[in-house]
Amino acid sequence: MRAAEQACRNHNHYYVGVGHVLLALLEERDAEIEARLASAGHTATEVIDDVRRAIGTGEERLWDGILITPRVSRIIEIAETTVPATRPLEPAHLFDAIESEGGLFAELLGRYVGNTRVS
Repeated sequence: MRAAEQACRNHNHYYVGVGHVLLALLEERDAEIEARLASAGHTATEVIDDVRRAIGTGEERLWDGILITPRVSRIIEIAETTVPATRPLEPAHLFDAIESEGGLFAELLGRYVGNTRVS
């Protein structure tokens, strides 16, 4: 989430949205996510470019704090329900949750990887 918050700040936004989380996951270069993209013939860099365009850039100003959107909270909940309590939450679990939650960034991912969720 720290990386997503930084992505939010880099785009002059006062909230962490799904796009910021996805951007952070892609920039982290997680091996499992990279492998899914590669198996579909794509790279993280290609997806990052589209995510950045979709996120856009806000006004140049300082914000007192950063908010977490309800959709990001929902994605975290979805990811947590797919992982046994004995295992840590991994980047791929959040990636899966974004795919399954629907919305703009799930559609964007679908253009690159289709449905690659781990069962």
